[in-house]
Amino acid sequence: EMPGGQYTNLKFQSSSLGLQDQWDFVKTSYAEANNFCGDIVKVTPSSKVVGDLAQFMVANGLNAETCREKAATLSFPSSVVEFFQGYIGQPYGGFPPVRDVITQGMDIVQGRPGASLAPLDLRAMQDNLATLFGTSPSRSDVLSSAIYPAVYKEFVAFTQKYGDLSVLPTGAFLHPLDVDEEVVVTIEKGKELHITYKALGELKSDFTRTVFFELNGIPRSAEVFDKKAAAPASGGGGGTVVEKADPLLLGSVGAPMAGKVVEIKVEPGQIVSAGQALAVMSAMKMETTVAAPVSGQVKHVNCSTNDNLKAGDLIVLINEQTDAAALPEIFQSVDLI
Repeated sequence: EMPGGQYTNLKFQSSSLGLQDQWDFVKTSYAEANNFCGDIVKVTPSSKVVGDLAQFMVANGLNAETCREKAATLSFPSSVVEFFQGYIGQPYGGFPPVRDVITQGMDIVQGRPGASLAPLDLRAMQDNLATLFGTSPSRSDVLSSAIYPAVYKEFVAFTQKYGDLSVLPTGAFLHPLDVDEEVVVTIEKGKELHITYKALGELKSDFTRTVFFELNGIPRSAEVFDKKAAAPASGGGGGTVVEKADPLLLGSVGAPMAGKVVEIKVEPGQIVSAGQALAVMSAMKMETTVAAPVSGQVKHVNCSTNDNLKAGDLIVLINEQTDAAALPEIFQSVDLI
């Protein structure tokens, strides 16, 4: 029942998440995820909910049944949580019973989400975007920001840094060029750029390299930052963050999927309650809020903002505390919300 348009997108997303060798399992898990959600109609954005959940299942070795059993302690992708909160509407036939477990303590939207939305001043938003980015946002820009605020900000920051890359051939955008490979870029009607990759320079102490290429037959060069080479020094994914979460220790909280740490919400020594947000991760438009599976005190935070983690990498270690009365008196009055 996977929509045809989603098939290719999901396959590319799975490869980016390191699941390329498990694509057959992702497809099988798509059916399991659909069952978990209540056999829903799959169109944008509900199809994304099912796709995100399928990849989450494969990355964590879960199926629909084990997801139900562990629902109270799993950090589901944000799209899945928001679906069960009713943010994209009410599915035909209603939500499955697991909704009550996943959304415990969360706000629930009853009925059509748009009916309870506060009014939005699009003109004021347009003015704010113009001030924030120093541009003249179009109506499409304003609507994009209203619907996908975080994605829109990332897009604007990217285009301001690199320019309009929509003119690049898709293959050249996604994959490195081979030596002496040429691409033709049409920047406007009747105006083409012929770019030929020639060589890559040695890595420098500041993690930059010189890229040599020809532009319309004229030799050129540019300095680029080598993210892969810099990763070990910055502690991202391939560097200092190598400790794995202990699957037998409930307070050892690992990354549910490969991705980038967007935000750390706790610090060592902090008292947390079960279900409280510990960190936010993002990968290929899939955001996940990693929640505490148990109540207790944060012993160790093993990552930083912008770190790239692999599935299972330790994020936070919590000393489990099952009896609040046993905590030191100074902590008993702490507001855990």
